[in-house]
Amino acid sequence: MQRSIRWAAPLAAATSAIGLVATAGAASAATSDPLRPELWGLDQIHAEQSWSESTGGGATVAVVDTGVDLGHPDLAGQLVPGATFVCEDGHEGPCGDGGWKGVDGVGQATDSHGTHVAGTIAAVADNRVGIAGVAPDARIMPIKVLEDGAGTNADIAEGIRWAADNGADVINLSLGSLPGLQLIGALGLDTTTIDAIEYARGRGTLTVAAAGNTSTLLCNDPAFNSDSICVGATDRTELKSYFSELPIKLSGKSVAAPGGSGNPLGGPCEDNIISTVPRGTGTPECGGADYDAYAGTSMATPHVAGVAALLYGQGRSMAGVEDAMLTTARHPLLGTRGGATLMYGRGIVDAEAAVGTPVS
Repeated sequence: MQRSIRWAAPLAAATSAIGLVATAGAASAATSDPLRPELWGLDQIHAEQSWSESTGGGATVAVVDTGVDLGHPDLAGQLVPGATFVCEDGHEGPCGDGGWKGVDGVGQATDSHGTHVAGTIAAVADNRVGIAGVAPDARIMPIKVLEDGAGTNADIAEGIRWAADNGADVINLSLGSLPGLQLIGALGLDTTTIDAIEYARGRGTLTVAAAGNTSTLLCNDPAFNSDSICVGATDRTELKSYFSELPIKLSGKSVAAPGGSGNPLGGPCEDNIISTVPRGTGTPECGGADYDAYAGTSMATPHVAGVAALLYGQGRSMAGVEDAMLTTARHPLLGTRGGATLMYGRGIVDAEAAVGTPVS
């Protein structure tokens, strides 16, 4: 059956926007979550095979995005206090709790994005409800910096700094700017978000950021110019998703992860990433009222953030987490690990291999 797949909302840094969008094979369904058989992304990154070593307990991932449905049954028990930075004019500091509806109490359709990202990272596993996250015992810190799919660099940077100051181990940035605007950061014309990421890194917080969805040759900002891991997208056959940027950045800190096919002509929901969405906003054919299928590098990025949470859960340092992910990422065609490639960066992240490396 051919079904239309909702694309992830275009997100904006300042006045620029890129669409960020969502992948594997039939799951073994070892958990009781009804949608587990459709979560091919977990299988592609070998997430479930890593759970004997770590489920992410003790790790916190900040979802700096459009906010999260704080009452979602697959997420409610996974949350730590968050914050909202899309405030009334002149307001300084947080003005809310990171909920997806924001200060006006109105939930915009595009703002379902953050809830979808959060579910991929840490939805409760084996609870006979919905899906399972990559790191099912990690905690989510909801940080709302975007309203109706857009926001400013200042708000994004404030959210990043707040997350780092309040205990986030990982920051997930499923957002970015248009191709070509990397030059602005490279020339130092606007380094607001880049500086915030550097601040977080100084506090031991690792940032993962989406490559972008416009099929160009380089990671978009903030992934390109910042000291973060850039994430490109793969489909369920482990090929590069057609929409994904090539995950290329000068530092070589880039990987690939499941992001979906994003077929603009429509296709099976299962070819994309099924995850949580605000209650009542889902598509019946794609998981029900509280779930939906999206595609994009926005959906690939939380797979990587989840693997980072698994590694932090083992007591690793930020450098140790980064090294474990980059060196064990696999090239699906060559069988190599950790080598630089055009299509996959250092490779598709491999949770099982990463948690099996010595802890550092």
